[in-house]
Amino acid sequence: MDRRFRGEHTFKVDKKGRMSIPADFRRVLESGDPAWSEGERPNLVLVYGGDDDRFLEGYTVKAAEDRADKIDRLPNSRLKRKLVRQYISKSISIQIDPDGRLVIPQRYRDMIGLALDSNAVFVGTMGTFQIWSEGPYEDYLDEEDGEDDLGFDLPSGTNPLDALDIVLAQKEAG
Repeated sequence: MDRRFRGEHTFKVDKKGRMSIPADFRRVLESGDPAWSEGERPNLVLVYGGDDDRFLEGYTVKAAEDRADKIDRLPNSRLKRKLVRQYISKSISIQIDPDGRLVIPQRYRDMIGLALDSNAVFVGTMGTFQIWSEGPYEDYLDEEDGEDDLGFDLPSGTNPLDALDIVLAQKEAG
C-alpha cells in the first residue's frame, strides 16, 4: 500500500460543508492512525498557518505526532515558540465520517476561501496533503508556472526529472 499522498482530486463541498476525501488518501490516513482498525474511521490533523496561508495541510496522526515530538525536543527558544504556533496551535484533529467525507469547520473553510457548493482540491504532497479552494489553487499554479528558478543551477539541457539525482549528489558532496 502507498503511504504517500499523491495526485490532485477535486470534490464538491456540499451545503453542510462536507466533502469526500480521496479513497487513496483515506488508506494513507488509516495506515498512519495508530488507533485505527478495520471498520473504524481514521483520524487526521489539519494545520492552518504555514508559509502559504491559502490552504490547509493534512497530516496522518503519526506524522503530526512525530512532528510535535521533534518540536517538543527543541530547547525553549523563539524558533520553538514559532513552530508550536504554526504546527500545534493552528491545528485541529478531525475524524472522517462514516461515508468517507471530511467536515471542515466553517472557520477553517473561511480561512482558505472554501465556500459551500464550491470545489475543494486535494493535492498530494507525499508526506502530507493540501486542501485548497479551487480558484486560489488555479492562481497558485499560474504563479508557479511563471517561476523558472529551481533554487539551484542545472547543467544546460538537463531534464528537470534528473534534477533530484543532481541535487542529492551535490548535497552528498558537501
